[in-house]
This record gives sequence, structure tokens and C-alpha cells, in this order.
Amino acid sequence: MLAGAQQALPFLREGDWIRLQSLLRTGYRYSLSVIGPIAVSAAHFIASLIFLRMLRADEFGQFSFLLIVVPFCLSMSSALLGAPAALTRGKDEATAAEEIGTLHKASLIISAMAGCVVAALMFSTHAGAGIAALFGLYGTGATLRGFARSLSNVRARLKRVAASDITYGAALVAGLTSFAVFGHLTTFNAALVFVLSVTASFLPFGRTYAREIAAATKARSLRRYLPIWQDVTRWSLLGVVLTELTVNAHAYFVTFISGPKAFGLLALGALFMRPASLVLSALPDIDQPVMTRHLARGDIKGTLRVVNEFRMASGLVLIGTIVLSIALVTWFPHLFLKKGYDETDVRVVLALWIAITAARVVRTPAAVFLQATGSYSALARVSAWSSVTSLIATFALLCTLGPIASLGGVFAGEVAIMVAIFPLARAWRKQHA
Repeated sequence: MLAGAQQALPFLREGDWIRLQSLLRTGYRYSLSVIGPIAVSAAHFIASLIFLRMLRADEFGQFSFLLIVVPFCLSMSSALLGAPAALTRGKDEATAAEEIGTLHKASLIISAMAGCVVAALMFSTHAGAGIAALFGLYGTGATLRGFARSLSNVRARLKRVAASDITYGAALVAGLTSFAVFGHLTTFNAALVFVLSVTASFLPFGRTYAREIAAATKARSLRRYLPIWQDVTRWSLLGVVLTELTVNAHAYFVTFISGPKAFGLLALGALFMRPASLVLSALPDIDQPVMTRHLARGDIKGTLRVVNEFRMASGLVLIGTIVLSIALVTWFPHLFLKKGYDETDVRVVLALWIAITAARVVRTPAAVFLQATGSYSALARVSAWSSVTSLIATFALLCTLGPIASLGGVFAGEVAIMVAIFPLARAWRKQHA
């Protein structure tokens, strides 16, 4: 196909053609990496609109809280499993296979623990025991799928990742829409749809994934995970936990202090930023292995090129997300304000979320670059500093000015990360130039 295209464009010089090929490959990689998160984001967006219009405000707040807690589990899975999986790219085949087998077994245990935590947290928001159990099953399945996605990205099986995301999104929208149309949408039925959708999303990973999981449960030992923990995951996990405190402290404070209904308003603003947020969480799974591969070859320029591509892709998604959000709030507020949310409050919350997401777009590529270099301990220290800043500011603003103002604490944490992370990245580049 490329040869035919080259013949059709004879006026291009050899150097121009090489640059065009590189641009096409980059565009293809990012289109595959973005289409899945966009499908998931669209599905969650539609689901949230359905919940907002058809469920009580506190029930909407519960589902919004679920979509905070489960991504935290996915981030922990990425730190405990995805990060060491990405680092197998620079190892010999036998060692890589042994480590991946160990990670498969660890993924089962970590996913089960995540499900228990999700169920307990959702039960604490006054969800019934049965509904909390379904939320827990969803958390288990989503966390297990998170590692399947990370491993497929490491193996450059991007189509399977995209197919899994699209399957999940399509099943979720179809199930919730069916219940809504026939007037049977309840919290229990919605939670059941989440569980069935995440179950269906495993199908694109195929029999190979199922066989690897079965083999890991029978033959692999978790003892090999100890050096992985000592070298990589203890630092990456600490960074994830501290980053969660920076990013989502408001969710936990507001939900447990002011209640799920109060958190619903903040979640409404975050809802509009979800496309950009999901892309920011998905692109590292694609780009970190690529950066690691370049670094293993000593290609620092190639690594920095991927960092810039990451920054450009996430920036374009952010711009599109902002335009869509402002259009919806300005011209179609009736789509989501049925439950009596004040339009002025919604606009203030949206403005705060735009600022927070923009800060994340600026600092995330640099953070992923440092992860690719193995600077997990330095990132953990940055996260510790930012989490303290965010916790103090969020709690103080919540207690003095209310739930909306608590988002200012999240922004303060993001600024603290930026202030600390860019000097680290510059120092590494200077040292290895």
C-alpha cells in the first residue's frame, strides 16, 4: 500500500517520503490507542447522562464515585503489573516469559483484592449489600482487564485492546439504553449491566490470554514477584497512591463528609472532561513501552520525539473536549440539568475542571518519560509533596467554602506536581545528553 502511495506521489523527495511514512505510522498508532478510550469515554458519558436523568441525585453520585474508585484500581494495577510488564521489553525472551507468567498470577490476586475494596467503599455510600457486591465484581473484572490491556500494549497487539474497549462500551450503552427505554432502569440493573459489559470485553483478547491465565494459576510462583516489587513496583505503587490523593482527594472527602448527592455536582463537571482524562490514562500504556524500547537502544532523541507526540495528541483531545463541553453547557443544558442543578454552579465547576485537566495534560508526558527511565523513587517523592499540598488545600477549602471550592485543592496539587517534575526531566536529559 505504501509503495503504491509512493508511486502516486512522485513529486515527494526521499526525505519527505520518509517523514510522511513516520507521520502515518504515528497517526496509526495513536488512532488505535485513542479509539478505544474514546469508546469507553463515550459509553461512560452516555451512561452518566442516563443516570442523571433517570436515577435519584444520590444514586447518580454513587455511580460517579464508582467511576472514581475503579480507575484508581486500574492505576494500581498499572503500577503493580503494567510497569514491570513494560520493562520486560528490554529482557531476553525466557526471562520476559517467566516474569509475565508471574504477573498473570499476581493479576488474579490483585484484581480480587480490588473488587473487595470497591464493594466495601460502595457499601459505605449506603448502597445495598447486593448492589455493592455487583460493584465489587465490576471492580474485579475491570482491574483484570486493565492488565490484559497493558500486556497487549506491550506486545503491540493494539487492535485487541481497541476491540476490547469498543466491546465494553457498546455492551454498556446497549444494556443501559434497553433498561431505560423499557422503564426498568434501577441501580441494581445498571450495576448488573456494568458487570456483564466488562465480562464481554475479555472476548477480544482470545484464547491465548485465557490459556496464559490458566497456566499461571497452576505453575507459576509469586516468589519471583519479590525482586519485581523491590526494583519497580513499590515505588510506582507509592506514586500511584500519592497521585490518587492529589487527584481525587476531593471525591473521597466530599462523598464521605457531604454525601453522594453533593459529590454529584462535582462529578457532573468531571463528566465533561472524561474524554481527555481517559486518553491521558490510556496513552501511557502505549507510549511508555515505546519510550522504554528507544531508551534500551540508547535513542534519546527517539524517546523525546514520543514525548512530544504524546503531548500533542493529548493537547488536541483536550481542545476538542473543551469545545464540546462548552457547547453542551451553553446550548444543551437541558440534557443534564433535569435534577435541579444550578447552571451557574455547573459553569464554575466546569471551569475548574478545565484548569485541572489542562494541568494534567501539561505534566503527564513528562511523568511518563520519567517512568520509562525507571525514576520511580523520584516520582514517588514528587507525588508525596503534591499529595500533602492537595490534601491540606482540599480539606481546608471544603470545610470553609464548600464542595465546589474543594476543587481548588486538586488544582493546587497539580501545580505542585508540575513545579517538581519538570526539573527532574530536564536534569535527566542533561545528564544523558
